[in-house]
Amino acid sequence: MAKLQTHYLCQSCGIESPKWMGKCPECDAWDSFVEEVTLKEKPGTAKSSSGGRATLAVQGYAPVPITSVEMRPLPRLITGISEFDRVLGGGIVPGALMLVGGDPGIGKSTLLTQVAARLAGAGPTPSSDALKVLYISGEESAQQIRMRSGRLNAEAPDLFLSVETEISLVLRQLESCAPTLAIVDSIQTMFDSSLESAPGSISQVRACAHQFARYAKTAGLPIVLIGHVTKDGTIAGPRVLEHMVDTVLSFEGDRHHAFRLLRAIKNRFGSTDELGIFEMRETGLEGVDNPSAVLLSERAAGGYGSAVTSALEGSRALLVETQALVARSSLASPRRTVNGLDPGRVNMILAVLEKRAGMRLAEQDAYLNVAGGMKIVEPAADLAAAVAIASNFKEEAVHPTTVVLGEIGLAGEVRAVSQTEKRLKEAARQGFTRAVLSRHGADRLPASLGMELVSVDNIQQAIAAAITRKS
Repeated sequence: MAKLQTHYLCQSCGIESPKWMGKCPECDAWDSFVEEVTLKEKPGTAKSSSGGRATLAVQGYAPVPITSVEMRPLPRLITGISEFDRVLGGGIVPGALMLVGGDPGIGKSTLLTQVAARLAGAGPTPSSDALKVLYISGEESAQQIRMRSGRLNAEAPDLFLSVETEISLVLRQLESCAPTLAIVDSIQTMFDSSLESAPGSISQVRACAHQFARYAKTAGLPIVLIGHVTKDGTIAGPRVLEHMVDTVLSFEGDRHHAFRLLRAIKNRFGSTDELGIFEMRETGLEGVDNPSAVLLSERAAGGYGSAVTSALEGSRALLVETQALVARSSLASPRRTVNGLDPGRVNMILAVLEKRAGMRLAEQDAYLNVAGGMKIVEPAADLAAAVAIASNFKEEAVHPTTVVLGEIGLAGEVRAVSQTEKRLKEAARQGFTRAVLSRHGADRLPASLGMELVSVDNIQQAIAAAITRKS
């Protein structure tokens, strides 16, 4: 027989406590414990182990040799939105449970409404083989969704709407409607009536996500869950939510700017290195076909403190502009403000420039930024950051058609980076005619790139080669 049990759960990390605490001992979050009531089975009511094994064998869950498992190709659903399909690894896999998170107002509902409409046959090129899609909303009314769909030109007879939050009723609708894709907006609004806690609590999110995952696997139905994020950018709810789903997508960007970035944090069916770039317009989100040209479109030619590098995002190379500003500081500890780069590597580069290149940067405030809201985590951008800092410090501009790439070591040496040929081909396609890179990387390149390659060994040579030609 079951009985009610009261306990407290941290809304930040999910740790359970028998009593309320002001500060979580696991994640140090303040005032994060909430009371939850659950049903607990009394000891002695569990099934015997022998009976459990017999039941599992009858249901077909007996262990089998891995070599006897049938291998079948999984046909993906192509949405027609190339940037979305790229991040997923080529399309939506049947039976996959996906989680899309992002800041409020970033465009999550807009993007998934467009995805649903494309599959349902709407859009600029209506499809003849339209698929049935069910959009389940717990936050908006059907009229609000219809208004957004009209603005996005995303109306189709095979796009069905449901305004429901009770998980058992939602699963019944999925069974009766039998869609090809289901979108749930959002997982924090769903609730299980058998639980006493409020919607959005850890137990409710965990229970509803578990039921969606079980239904997706048994029915072969791909389900997309939209998730809220906390103030520090993580998806709200228990951490186990990200482990339960097959794919976790993060929709990033500043809602006051036009560009949005879609990244895969977790993907069981593809790479997590791909990046989708969208531009927010009046008619919705549009994929950016040539992101390098867009990211460099507003670059000021001849300005001090600007250098262009070629960064790898998944299977493609992107040209990004690294900007730097150094100014004499009036503080005992000069400011170091970094956007889009690793602050630890920037501090290392500043130390290398001071020690190996003779630049007195310890008395200077340093501000570094990657234009367009991009984030570069690979060390290939080290040389661009160093050249941008040196350009601003010396007040000498880098030639506008010069691209720099390389990793910087503590001894001031410039190291080669991976896939140099792919990076330089993208630079040549965008009109760059000169490249400053490591000697070891230049020796392995073919002569057919059509660019002037300036090979360097250390940071002093790289700075001299990059800023010698004044615009």
